Amino acid sequence: MKKFLGIVAALAILGLIIFLAIRYYFVLGEGVKAGELNYVVKKGYLFKTYEGKLIQNGLRSRAPGTVQSYEFEFSISDEAVAQKLMVSGGKNVQLHYKEYIGALPWRGYSEFVVDSIISIGE
Repeated sequence: MKKFLGIVAALAILGLIIFLAIRYYFVLGEGVKAGELNYVVKKGYLFKTYEGKLIQNGLRSRAPGTVQSYEFEFSISDEAVAQKLMVSGGKNVQLHYKEYIGALPWRGYSEFVVDSIISIGE
């Protein structure tokens, strides 16, 4: 009976490890977003992370009778990339990002994590 419970416990722990690895470290998608950089800030209670917002071209409506711009909220993994973006507010940028299933506190608030800058325009 002890052997059976040990095997079940080991399988449960292994399953939990696999679940957490897929949820927080598996890259679901990656791509490039372009638009006007609205802001980049460093914030957080315990883990200070860089967060930003990109305003994309075009309009959409979430509710009938309203108009809203496309907004892309993201976290930034590299401090050097964040510093470049902090001085580029209001400029058109192209950013490469990775999409994760879940966010981690030390990686940022968003599932979208920008890892590099493709271009910065005027």
